[in-house]
Amino acid sequence: MQRRTNKTGSTHNPDQSPRTACTVKSPGFQSIDMAGLFGNSSAASAANPTQGDLSKDVPLSNPPEDSISDLRFSPQSEHLAVASWDKKVRIYEIDGNGQSQGTAMFEHDGPVLSCCWSKDGQKVFGGGADKAARMLDLAAGATTAQQVAVHDQPIKCVESIFVNGQHMLVTGSWDKTIKYWDLRQQQAVATVTCQDRVYSMDVRHNASTNNTELLVVGTAERWVNVIDLKNPGTFFKSIQSPLKFQTRVVRTFTDATGYAVGSIEGRCAIQYIPEDKQSNNFSFKCHRATSPTDRNTQNVYSVNAISFHPVHGTFSTAGADGTFHFWDKDAKHRLKGYPEVGGSITATDFNRTGSIFAYAVSYDWSKGHSSNRPDYPNKIMLHPVQGDECKPREAKKR
Repeated sequence: MQRRTNKTGSTHNPDQSPRTACTVKSPGFQSIDMAGLFGNSSAASAANPTQGDLSKDVPLSNPPEDSISDLRFSPQSEHLAVASWDKKVRIYEIDGNGQSQGTAMFEHDGPVLSCCWSKDGQKVFGGGADKAARMLDLAAGATTAQQVAVHDQPIKCVESIFVNGQHMLVTGSWDKTIKYWDLRQQQAVATVTCQDRVYSMDVRHNASTNNTELLVVGTAERWVNVIDLKNPGTFFKSIQSPLKFQTRVVRTFTDATGYAVGSIEGRCAIQYIPEDKQSNNFSFKCHRATSPTDRNTQNVYSVNAISFHPVHGTFSTAGADGTFHFWDKDAKHRLKGYPEVGGSITATDFNRTGSIFAYAVSYDWSKGHSSNRPDYPNKIMLHPVQGDECKPREAKKR
C-alpha cells in the first residue's frame, strides 16, 4: 500500500480518497428523488420548511489542530470524543447552552482514524495509523491511555460492544481483518478475514436484551458484510454495495433491520437485512450540484458521513460539498437541507437524546497532503435540533 506523509506525519491512503468534486454529464443511474437547546429557531427556517437554519450553531472550543476523522457522543452523558490527524483523541463536555470545554485527551503514535465509547460511557477508545487501538479509562481517573489492540496495518475503525455482560472492542483494519478483543487479554479472542480493507463499521445495541447484536462492515471493492454477534466469527450476509463506486460509510438503522451506505459518487443506498424486506431497498442521489458554467453538468461530491437520529430513526448525510441534510427513509423524503458550511464535512453524530447534531468541518484528504492548506477550516459545530427538523414525515391518509 502506498502512503503519503505530510509535514505532521499524517498518512494518506490513496485508495480511500473521496473525490472532492467530479463532474458527470448524465446521472446514468435510476434512483428515487428525495428531495430550543441553544435558543429559538429563526423566522427564515419557518418561512421555508425545507431550508435548514445554521444561525444557532455553536463552535466547539479548542478544536483539533489537524483534520478531524471521527467524532462520537457518549451514550450516557453530554461528552463528545473527537479523533484527529494530529495523533490525538480529545474529550469535551458540553453544557445546556452549547458551551464546551476539554476534559481529557490521549495520544497515538500516528493519525487517529476512529474513536468510540464503551456502552457505560466510562471508557474512550481510539484506533489509528499506528496500527494500534488505545483506551482511556475515565472512570478510573486515568490520564494515560493503554494499548488494547494491534493489527498489521492501520486500524480504520473501532467499535465498542457489550455481549453477555462483558465490554469488548471490535477493530477493523486495512490488513483486511476485523478482530474482537476482551479488554482483560492481550490477544484477540477472534479474527475474521474480510474480502478487502475495512473502510467503515457500525454496531447496533439492543436495549431490551442489553446486548450488542449487529455489526456491519464496509470494505474496499464495495463489499458490505453483516455479522450477527450471536455468531461473531462468520458473516451472516455479504453483498456488494448497490452503489457503483467506492464505499465511504456504512451506518445501521436504529431498529437494526438494515443499514445505509454512502459512496464517493454522491449517492446513498438504503438496504434491509431480512429477505422479506428486500423490495424496500432503494438508492438516491445527494451531495450533487449543477455546474455554474454548464447546466448539463453535475458536480458530484463524496458522502463522507451518515448518522441516525436515536429517537426518530431518521438520518443525516454530510459530504465533501460542505452540506448536510436530514432524511426520512420510510417516506423517501428529504426533511431539511442546510447551506454550505465553508469546507468538507468529515464526520457527524447525534447526542444520546437527539437534541444536538455535531458536524466536523475539515480537510477530507481527497486531494492528498499537498492540498491541506494552512487556512483550510478546521472546526466542529454543534447544531441544536429543534422543532420538526428530524421528525419523520406524517404518513398520508388514504
